[in-house]
Amino acid sequence: MGLRRRMVLVAVTVAATPLVLGGCTTERRAAVRPAEQVVPSPELTLTPADLSRDVPLSAEVVPLVTGGKITAVRLVDDTGTLVRAEPREDGTAWVPTTPLRPQHTYTAAVTATGDSGRTTTRTTTFTTAAASTKPQVSSTLYFADKQTYGTAMPVTVGFDPPIARAARADVQRRLFVTTNPPQPGAWSWVDDGSQVYYRAPDFWRPGTTISVRAGLAGLPIGKNHIGDADRTATSRIGRQVALEVDNATKQMRVLRDGKLIRRIPVSLGKRSTPTSSGKMVIMEKHQNTTFDTRGEPNGGYVVNVKDAQRLTWGGEFIHGAPWSVSDQGRRNVSHGCTNISAANADWLMNVTQVGDLVTFTGTEVRLQPGNGWTAWNTSWGQFVKGSALPVPADLRLAPAPAPAPPARAVAGGVPTPGPSTSGG
Repeated sequence: MGLRRRMVLVAVTVAATPLVLGGCTTERRAAVRPAEQVVPSPELTLTPADLSRDVPLSAEVVPLVTGGKITAVRLVDDTGTLVRAEPREDGTAWVPTTPLRPQHTYTAAVTATGDSGRTTTRTTTFTTAAASTKPQVSSTLYFADKQTYGTAMPVTVGFDPPIARAARADVQRRLFVTTNPPQPGAWSWVDDGSQVYYRAPDFWRPGTTISVRAGLAGLPIGKNHIGDADRTATSRIGRQVALEVDNATKQMRVLRDGKLIRRIPVSLGKRSTPTSSGKMVIMEKHQNTTFDTRGEPNGGYVVNVKDAQRLTWGGEFIHGAPWSVSDQGRRNVSHGCTNISAANADWLMNVTQVGDLVTFTGTEVRLQPGNGWTAWNTSWGQFVKGSALPVPADLRLAPAPAPAPPARAVAGGVPTPGPSTSGG
């Protein structure tokens, strides 16, 4: 919130008194005594308003201040226990770090201080609503705690049912990301509202720590739904690995820190079941799994595979395929997956991380938005257009990466259709 400063106009009256000395008349001005300037205290109002009831569990303390800035916020529950709260990056609200409890009373005391040092303190006492009986939106945070991810790892939250366009801003305001060293980014929604991604203009720097909170518990979502849970995770970014797969050459290039470390022959999807072209992210890694496509179009088979790495919800994987070694590097025979030899698949599992970028070129179809973590499958300029909240102008311009300063940056602010087990 912007702060308004009030200028006090002080009228000063000066009196002139004539003096008579030795028959001569002269005018001499009396000493000027300025009127005392009155400096007002800051004006402060709070939301929730005092004595409010049925306040959502996702409530935040929102101060509106004129003529000063917020210098203290204290929130306690009805037992006098301190409730920890953190300010939003723009200072517009103080957000409790955990959901408030239903049918409990809370008191917030907020102090604002003006430039003159005068202060104003206001308190508000409010009572939260009972646990809602509205159906919950099921949310999934695809960013686990205490993990090491690749440099293309987007923070992804999935929703079931999808979030209607009119409710996305409210949901997005309850999504928080902190990076250390700072690398500010933006949120962007998949068009159908089933997923929202957070990423920076460029890939994460190796060694970056990312902390995420999806504070959705008790959040009213539209008229008919409520948020399900409050989820948090902190993980770090590991080394930079990228895979590049070219259908023209039937080769995969494996790069670490930008340097080629291996070429791997591949067999991609045949024409009736082509592999998608686009920028994907490794989503899961399985030493052993089963592809069961019975009941799916172009499916009907069950096969056990080793060293499988998921790329899409639709069932595109990289995996060991000893049955197609003679085709790898020559022709496409799979059901959409990337077939490589058992030895190469085993080696690759030890090189990659969830969150590594995989780029496919030259196949018959394009990767569809939301089919996997597709945050990188668009330009930054297009990506920020998917935000439900305004993106700062300097961030929309996608500034070039700069040396990381020592401070922190804060943003804010099933899941997707069930993943298929198909592959091949």
